[in-house]
Amino acid sequence: MRIVFMGTPDFAVPCLQALLEASYDVVGVFTQPDKPKGRGHKVLPPPVKELALKQGIPVYQPVSLKTEESLAQLTGLAPDLIVVVAYGKILPKAVLELPRFGCINVHASLLPKYRGAGPIQWSVLNGETVTGVTTMYMAQGLDTGDMLLKQETPIGENETASELHDRLSAIGASVLLDTLWALKEGKLSPQKQDDALATHAPMLSKELSLLDFHKPAQMVHNQIRGLSSWPCAATTLHGKRLKVYRSELAPGKQAEPGTVLSGKQLVVACGDGGAVHLTEVQFEGSKRMKSEDFLRGHRVEPGTVLGAE
Repeated sequence: MRIVFMGTPDFAVPCLQALLEASYDVVGVFTQPDKPKGRGHKVLPPPVKELALKQGIPVYQPVSLKTEESLAQLTGLAPDLIVVVAYGKILPKAVLELPRFGCINVHASLLPKYRGAGPIQWSVLNGETVTGVTTMYMAQGLDTGDMLLKQETPIGENETASELHDRLSAIGASVLLDTLWALKEGKLSPQKQDDALATHAPMLSKELSLLDFHKPAQMVHNQIRGLSSWPCAATTLHGKRLKVYRSELAPGKQAEPGTVLSGKQLVVACGDGGAVHLTEVQFEGSKRMKSEDFLRGHRVEPGTVLGAE
């Protein structure tokens, strides 16, 4: 079975690696164009491209799949199946109809919940306790295709979206192999999605960063966990930006929301009488560190109100 793989970020790498280790015939890889990254804006290849080149697989990086050139490249590869994992582009009808076994997508949610670009982050932001991976046949709608296989996994109380991302990428590779085995054996049983149960997981934006300690402690905690990789939750301390990468729920007491309750820990009062312990932070002009290390170099008196400036 000739397979074309379409994927771009780190999340897609374990799926491609699993296909290669299982000796599937990956005849080409489509990925996003190289882009500038980091403070130096150095142009870097996508992680999927790096793996493909190491394995000697032809790589294609079209700006669009809607051009005659892109379709000709795909047609020339004569794929029996296209596997799509976090590619980042919409597949036009001509591409969806090209392979005889269709296009199979690996999606990081329990569909029909969390269709869209940010299923992992939004599952954490919304306080879900269970998520998973779904494989599906691709259709023209946004993650609306018939479901194939699913695997559930619990979300830890303090697990960040970054940590969940890494776990789900490994689960996705396993579910993909199970799906392809079932395809070869003729044992797939596609199931329609119930659109009435669908929820949307849009791309994240920097506007989500600002912490509001008037919200319940659980919501603040979820926000910190869900934005851990980007754009990162943040507040202000003494007029400077304080990014918060990790937190834990903590016992609270009556105080104005945002008030630091202890001089030894960054435990902050929230709107419901609960509190969050900010355990990993980055102060403006400094490096990311454990909060206890931060407090050794920055005196924060009890009663200080975060976000007040």
